[in-house]
Amino acid sequence: MSAAAGRIGPNAILQVMAVLRAGPGEAACRAVLAQAGLAAYADTPPQTMVDEAQVQALHRVLREHGSVAEARGIGRAAGLATGDYLLAHRIPRPMRWLLPHLPATWSARVLLVAIRRHAWTFCGSGQFSAQLLRPGRVQLRLQGSATSRGVQADEPLCDYFAATFERLFQALVSPASRVQEVACAAMGAPACEFELDW
Repeated sequence: MSAAAGRIGPNAILQVMAVLRAGPGEAACRAVLAQAGLAAYADTPPQTMVDEAQVQALHRVLREHGSVAEARGIGRAAGLATGDYLLAHRIPRPMRWLLPHLPATWSARVLLVAIRRHAWTFCGSGQFSAQLLRPGRVQLRLQGSATSRGVQADEPLCDYFAATFERLFQALVSPASRVQEVACAAMGAPACEFELDW
């Protein structure tokens, strides 16, 4: 277990803030942060790992502040932006060049190894696993997702994570990659599960 267990990379908050500021605006962003107990981040955004409870609170307030559909849209937009950030700042340039030139199944295997290795940065105290089911399909499993833990809902809530995975696979494996959350802890499943196809 990593020493960082229970903590998540700051993009889970930073990119939500960016989406709110670009859409509803600065006042809405500050109102959501304040309601989530994160008012200080409006002027001093987090630059290091954050407590996963803060991410849980932020996504809970997004759903309370607007509709679930709006919160899911914000989560997806923030996830795509997080994927872009990772591609620009965390994926080595040689890998960004090499993976799209390999057969997609090979690229997927390499990318899955990297995601598993760095899962502690987005799992917090949860657990992540990934399995290549067959060429063109991957199953991703996130137990203890910060966006759905302790929540009850009638629809999946992990759009942030689904979109982050999707953006990485679109850029590094196949532009046709699509991720769908097929089970969610918020709906009573033991873990959030995603199917990735390309």
